[in-house]
Amino acid sequence: MAQIIISKEISRKLSSKHGVSEVDVHQCFANITGQLLVDLREEHKTDPRTIWFIAPTNKGRLLKVCYVPRGDFYIRTCYPPNDAEMAIYRKHGKPTDF
Repeated sequence: MAQIIISKEISRKLSSKHGVSEVDVHQCFANITGQLLVDLREEHKTDPRTIWFIAPTNKGRLLKVCYVPRGDFYIRTCYPPNDAEMAIYRKHGKPTDF
């Protein structure tokens, strides 16, 4: 089973910049109800491509989770989504809970 990997640097950024904890990230993975989307923007290109989704924490806080799948899931970022990201995910991710 794939593990969720959050480097110390990313963990510090999530906490200080976005107020997101590692527990929040794990809860979002557990609470996914929509599809995973691929980030095709050139400025965000990774190999393999970055995957993203929006899901709630157990307290209902919606977060956008971005990760690179390399056997395990390497977290790139996680933060509250903006309106444009919400619209894209509602249209293409088809979540069942928001």
